[in-house]
Amino acid sequence: MKKEIGFGIIGGGLMGKEAASAFGRWFMLRDFPVNAKLVAVCDTNQDVLNWYEKIESVEQLTNSFEELLQNQNVDVVYVAVPHFLHHSIYAAVLYAGKDLLAEKPFCINPSEAKSIYDLAKTLGRFVRISSEFPFLPGPQQLIRDYKKGKFGKIMEVNAGFFHSSDMDPLKPINWKRQVKYCGEIGVMGDLGIHVLHIPLMLGLKPRNVYAQLQKIITQRPDGNGGSAECDTWNNAILNTTTIVDEEPVPMRLEMKRLAPGELNSWWIEVLGTEGGGKYNSSDTKAYRSYNRKDGYQWQRAELGFSSLGFAVESGGIFETGFPDCLMQMFAAFVAEREGFLHDRTGCVTADQAVYSQFLFEAALKSAKNTTVENVLS
Repeated sequence: MKKEIGFGIIGGGLMGKEAASAFGRWFMLRDFPVNAKLVAVCDTNQDVLNWYEKIESVEQLTNSFEELLQNQNVDVVYVAVPHFLHHSIYAAVLYAGKDLLAEKPFCINPSEAKSIYDLAKTLGRFVRISSEFPFLPGPQQLIRDYKKGKFGKIMEVNAGFFHSSDMDPLKPINWKRQVKYCGEIGVMGDLGIHVLHIPLMLGLKPRNVYAQLQKIITQRPDGNGGSAECDTWNNAILNTTTIVDEEPVPMRLEMKRLAPGELNSWWIEVLGTEGGGKYNSSDTKAYRSYNRKDGYQWQRAELGFSSLGFAVESGGIFETGFPDCLMQMFAAFVAEREGFLHDRTGCVTADQAVYSQFLFEAALKSAKNTTVENVLS
């Protein structure tokens, strides 16, 4: 009989519902030895909670996260709430004896992030951070090619996450556009860990940074006929240096809420002397690569479900999408927690998330002083 793990969700909005859909399709994982099910949901909005009544496995709907944390059938909690609440709720989850799948950012500054990391280590809790896109087939292939040494001497690494959610200047203000709710780091906190996931997993840590940060649209409608200050950074370009085989390599990291024509495009490219690979989620099926033997010409390959880390019952040639990579991420969380991740791609670790906060802090200092700053941790 399969072992069962009970998940609770604190914050039942958009990402909570996506998480629920992943658990609802858990039976599609082939030969997966653990059954994960959603048993409890907390949200302060009753209309949001009512949506979860259709899910048979859910036994508890509550407006109090403290009540959810008292539920003995909850083993792991996924927290998807506004950024300024992360620290206090993450700490409460850990003190309650639950493991944690945290949303990004891992708190809104280095001191808060480090305190949660230390607390998890002290209490012996398993903590990972949500980042879905690397679990798509294209990024999985890039990771495999990199680990096999197919790229030769690495010349350059670039990664980014673009969308145009802020292009409309008449879009009303919300919490993601205000420092008091999402911290000084702004868009870096919202999109940064997605951009850093693969580089950090491959050991490509930014050692210094020259940051170009932009606010661009600084006033938005307040929803009451007036206007409100939009004081967070909308766009961030981090020109960094990483070390590969003891040599410095340039690595550009971009996070943009104002990117004309982009819906929700996550991308990465690694360029080497023997080969290279790149992927952009705007062309979901395609993985592009080159190698020296073929004259460095970019080749396009279409990938499907057969290239995922965890086998599923879907046809190997079918196209994958966001719900699929989200379920792969949850599968990776469970597999690592239970000790059978092996050589597959894992979720962002707590120490990697803490390092990202020190990078963002250095980026803020760089942008303020127009200097190159070392990443201190």
